[in-house]
Amino acid sequence: MARRIPCKKRPKLNVAGELARRSPLLCIHRKTFFFLFLKCFTSAVSVPVMVQTPSQLAWHHTLQLGHRYTITGLSMSGLKKSGQRMFVTGVSSCLLPYSAEHVKEQSLDSAWQGESSVPASLGTTEQLSDSIELRVEEERLGSTKKSKMISYVGTITKVLNAQAGLYELDNKVCLCLAYQQLLNSARGLRPGACVELIDVHLIQKPVVSSPSIVLGACLNSTVTLKSFSRLSTPYQPPATSGNLYLQLLFRYNLDMPCYLWLVILLETFEERFSCFFGHQQLLRSSAHQNPGAAEKFLAPLLQAVVAGREETRDICNEILAKTHQCPLRKYSTLDPPCQIPSLSALRGLAEEKSWEGFCPSQLLSPVEAQHMGTQELNRRLAWSYCTLWAGSFQPRAIVQGVLRVSSRSSLLQLQDNSSSLPCVISHRDGSPFANTALVGSLLQVENYQLVVERFIQSDFPSWEQLANPEYVREKKSSVYVQFYFEDIQVLRAAEGQIQKERRGENSTSLRKRNNGTSASELETPEAKILKLEDPKPDPDREERCQKGPSSTGRTSCVSQLFLVTQKEGLMLRNYQLPREGGGEGHELQNSFQATVLWLGRPLLWNHPREIGNLPALEEISCDGEEGVKQQEALLLFMGKSLRWFPFLHLDGLYRFIVPRCSDLEVFDKLRFPAVPAEFWGRSSCPLCLPVQDTWHLQHETWLSSPAERQLAAKVMLTGMDQKIASIPEILSTSFRGSLVSFSGEIVERILCASPKNEKPSVTLSLLKEKGSLLGSDHSVKLSISVASGSPAVLDVYIAATYTQHLWGLLPGAKILFQNLERKISRFHNVYCTYIASSCVTILSLPASHLVLPSSPAGKASSPSLVFLSNLQLHLQNLPQARILCHLSCVLTLSLQWVCSLCSSIFKEGKCTRHSPPCPSHTGVRQASARVLVEDGTGEALVLCRNQHVAAMLGLSLPDWEAVQSCVQSRGRVSVQYGEAPGMGCVEDPEDPVACYLRSLCRSPLICRPILLDFSLDRKPSKILQPAPLQLRNFRSGEVEFVSQTGPRQSLLCLNVEEVEQKSLCYLTRERIGRMPRHCQEGATA
Repeated sequence: MARRIPCKKRPKLNVAGELARRSPLLCIHRKTFFFLFLKCFTSAVSVPVMVQTPSQLAWHHTLQLGHRYTITGLSMSGLKKSGQRMFVTGVSSCLLPYSAEHVKEQSLDSAWQGESSVPASLGTTEQLSDSIELRVEEERLGSTKKSKMISYVGTITKVLNAQAGLYELDNKVCLCLAYQQLLNSARGLRPGACVELIDVHLIQKPVVSSPSIVLGACLNSTVTLKSFSRLSTPYQPPATSGNLYLQLLFRYNLDMPCYLWLVILLETFEERFSCFFGHQQLLRSSAHQNPGAAEKFLAPLLQAVVAGREETRDICNEILAKTHQCPLRKYSTLDPPCQIPSLSALRGLAEEKSWEGFCPSQLLSPVEAQHMGTQELNRRLAWSYCTLWAGSFQPRAIVQGVLRVSSRSSLLQLQDNSSSLPCVISHRDGSPFANTALVGSLLQVENYQLVVERFIQSDFPSWEQLANPEYVREKKSSVYVQFYFEDIQVLRAAEGQIQKERRGENSTSLRKRNNGTSASELETPEAKILKLEDPKPDPDREERCQKGPSSTGRTSCVSQLFLVTQKEGLMLRNYQLPREGGGEGHELQNSFQATVLWLGRPLLWNHPREIGNLPALEEISCDGEEGVKQQEALLLFMGKSLRWFPFLHLDGLYRFIVPRCSDLEVFDKLRFPAVPAEFWGRSSCPLCLPVQDTWHLQHETWLSSPAERQLAAKVMLTGMDQKIASIPEILSTSFRGSLVSFSGEIVERILCASPKNEKPSVTLSLLKEKGSLLGSDHSVKLSISVASGSPAVLDVYIAATYTQHLWGLLPGAKILFQNLERKISRFHNVYCTYIASSCVTILSLPASHLVLPSSPAGKASSPSLVFLSNLQLHLQNLPQARILCHLSCVLTLSLQWVCSLCSSIFKEGKCTRHSPPCPSHTGVRQASARVLVEDGTGEALVLCRNQHVAAMLGLSLPDWEAVQSCVQSRGRVSVQYGEAPGMGCVEDPEDPVACYLRSLCRSPLICRPILLDFSLDRKPSKILQPAPLQLRNFRSGEVEFVSQTGPRQSLLCLNVEEVEQKSLCYLTRERIGRMPRHCQEGATA
């Protein structure tokens, strides 16, 4: 601590003076000492005296400021680092009261004269008056301020945090003693005790969310206990070792704002997760062992906050320097860079933000909404979503929670003491999440997507009232979070797991341990030693906070390796399982089943931790080996075993572990027949095995690496391979499969009405009774494409009540669908439906800040430019296309206003339905037209609706609105022209509006080149059968074309664009360059 002045014989000095200051007791490197400062009687010069002899430490309690003392037997020393000179007491030193008769005054040399140790702040010490207490300086956030040195006497009214050294004085002032050492374990600092503070720092509003006034005691301050408490309040001793608050404070040299923020974070963290892991495990320091969860969480945050600070705390300089230096001298109000809200608070913040930005008119395109009836309009508004990110909150929010699996809903959840939050986890490489070793671990995620699914019940009459919130009858929401496995930080692993450092290189599906055995390891961070079983069964266990499982003795266990070949979805099923008392159960219950391939034989282990990861893999993959058991099995998951639903995936290699068991026939004894007994002996009959609640599932690897090709080939020989088809294959007319599996990206999600010919099943009715947020009369339509912008789109219909088990079905997400039923509609459209054997797996999450397309095919690429003569060949694999064509004529035109409620004709502001009368007073305008187009290779009839009719007629928006206004008073106006027999149009020849539209349709200005986006109009009466080609004449100016054409195609208009002269010339050249050979050009006389 100090160095001696080089001299052969050190003279002993006696020093007398007035006690100007006294430092607190300090203990550094197991040496306890303190400093006192004696001031000269005639000047402001003072000298420091270091007291470190154990027998003299009691002086600290007897010294009184302002009194005069004489200290004998002092020697001179200096600090090694700064050379600061001081007096040091010896063994023979004595503390005596000052007596003028026994003291001879001598002046200090010039060196001491220049080292006056009276801090400048002592002369300006203030008392904490009422005006200072209640006035908070209006300083700009982030600006640096200097703290004031004051003295204060107050009574402790509350111990805010004894470990952090925080106390409350007089119900209004916060006292921080963390920057001092409390060697007597803060004895006496109880509520009711009176303390005197001298030279403490007054800090106003250090943190936005902290108390307004904080008094901070540094090593230059004096804290004196004036009187003991008379209250029977308990004593809360602070920890002297392993105190994470103080260790982080001194390690990062935090100022007061940062330290108070640290205290807030630690208190919240301990409150949220101590019920899961215990106080000691969370706040464990890395001083003598691995850091605890709290230190892993806080260290990166503190490093970012204190980045750029060069100075470190110098204790001796803080006490002895002429100019006072300490972490409390300057400060700036801290606006925390992040927040770590509880899951309950995070859910509330997400719901609040979601409903704040909710506007029904923004969910629908105004062009589409103005033509929707009441039922369709409110159905489209019934289900929407909002996605939030960490930066959506101010400050940014970090998600923390213990990963659990609910055996009731089979959902992955993050839990803390406040609530649970469902989560969806995926891998960036597109592989499903199957890491069972993460269950029970404390996770932290900074890069995530917080999804709020919004459900409303509304009665909007039409699109014009969308801005009026009075028509919304009920609002509900559900919140879940989704993130990638690679973005997870494991703060504390589950009981029995070993944390390892993250590996930088990409890992294969099979890992090797140091001893040569295979291991499937966690990657962020990697871990492997499983938590084999939960504590004793407790029905309320998952709904409350819990500690880790109690350690069990060394017991044997049995394991069985298997490969998943098929998995079905989670839903209510009527399993009739054998019961102990005889009879069978007939109650519907949540369950799922998986078809697996039993690999090898069951193995017996002395202890669960001795289980090798893949001991039978090499044995099974050896060709020609006899006696290797491979048997198909049907696993039934019910009750608590439903917790394995999120982890079980196709082509995954897993292991069942039966704890506390030594019977190798345990799996055979539990099986039961799924078919009548007379078929049980047949080799094709699978083993039906109900999975027990106490069994543990361990994921080993995926069948994806070259090392497993031999095993994968043997699996394929058993006939268990499941083909994953492509979307174009499924859309093809040559596809013959009824159950299909495929992957793709969701480009659109729409809530639509369930088919009228399908009656809701008993299962759907039960699901509705159990609180489904969507009614059983709705279905979810997902438009799936290979990638965003791909023209091939397949529609998937899922009954809305099934969606309570399906999370993450958002536009932009990549999904694996298994065992969907492929259907063909009466309009020859191919689509798929979700059935009892279906399953959905999230492979990839939507990209951040995804811009949703307005059409299922997206806007990433324009439709292909084709010829009408080629539609018969290409349209099956081309849902939409584009042609450069000439509008020949308008065949039929119908404009009408219909009732938004019953779809009857709406005329003069009321519905025309009389039996029974309709109460609606809202009409919706609709328009339709059939036009004839040709492109020189063929002709087509195009059906246009609503806004596309105005584009076909070439009307501007004001003209179109004026026409619609005239139609409103008539209810309906129809025009029929040319080849349109039997079109059902009733034309009024005397009506002026009809006359105007008739003349418009016959005007030569209508016949012009256009660029038309279309799809095939699939109606039974319009699907043309193959017919021989015919020669047709087409004229363009003075040139006449002769072309072979087929029958007219029926098309649906998707978009109409006017073609400028330059674009027309360019597209014409492109079209001529690709002109079919059968088209011939010839001039006629």
